Amino acid sequence: MSPAVQAFLERRRDVGDRARGRGAIHIGLVNNMPDSALERTERQFFRLLSDLAPEMPICWHLFSLAGLRRAEAGHIYLIHQNYRGLSGLFNTHLDGVIVTGTEPLHADLRQERYWPELAMLFDWIETEGPSAAFSCLAAHAAVLHFDGIERLPLEGKCFGLFDHEVFGAHPLTSSLRTPPKVAHSRWNEVRPDALNEAGYQILTSSREAGVDIFLRRARNPMLFLQGHPEYDAEVLGLEYRRDVRRYLEGATDGYPELPENYFERSEIEALDRFRERALSCSDVSLMGEFPDAALSRLRALNGTEPRSTVFTAWLASIAQAKAGQNGFIPARRSFLSASMS
Repeated sequence: MSPAVQAFLERRRDVGDRARGRGAIHIGLVNNMPDSALERTERQFFRLLSDLAPEMPICWHLFSLAGLRRAEAGHIYLIHQNYRGLSGLFNTHLDGVIVTGTEPLHADLRQERYWPELAMLFDWIETEGPSAAFSCLAAHAAVLHFDGIERLPLEGKCFGLFDHEVFGAHPLTSSLRTPPKVAHSRWNEVRPDALNEAGYQILTSSREAGVDIFLRRARNPMLFLQGHPEYDAEVLGLEYRRDVRRYLEGATDGYPELPENYFERSEIEALDRFRERALSCSDVSLMGEFPDAALSRLRALNGTEPRSTVFTAWLASIAQAKAGQNGFIPARRSFLSASMS
């Protein structure tokens, strides 16, 4: 384990210990990302919420769907970091929950092996759970389950940093700078007309990337994001590098497109030269000559790029609701008993 990762984990434990004694907000992270991104996604959300709202102590609770395919290393990580399954989530006193996406294997999300478990999670959130936020694929899966809204394939991957327009006045977006830049990385989308017809409220959208943030009226607020405000500055570059490797390994047919509005001209030129070589000699050994220097500047910018303040406002709404309650939200034992029987 690298010193940086070790320091992060120690900081998270320290923050959690202090939070438990200070009337913390209890947030559940249902981290469904692939093995290679588990730790990074956990770190991104921890930093995003904790750094943007340091005055609100957060006690994190980690969960993941049991039906996800994982290698031995992934299972070991989940055990080492005290991840639990849905039975643990239903019996934890949570004030809010964040559900991440994962890489789908089927065009129809209902064909995924973890779909029954994910649907059970959505039902709990809708009927008994706390305020929830759904990121990227989790947002697509949730609107499909709640309202039958199908995600539709795009002509090409929506990949890059895009300016967004804020619609109307809402507490969740009132502090966003205009135009906010948000990272997107997906092959599908949910269309605004379908969301409008189902009664969702669209808060932000992009001419290039489509709808980003939207809300569903429910007993507790439901926040949906097609983009990734939690992404560190380096992530899109690392995803591009991953996709290049997959092409050279023969796992994909087409060479990936560069993320839009992301690299500088000199970096694009270096990456285009590598692309020409890769197209003429598709050999994964070429990755040893990949121009990683094009990514180093982005690593240096980590933490200084514009971040969405939506999650900060979401936390504030949870804190306000919590202040009007006596104690935590009750445990969901009745739901657990009915679902597991």
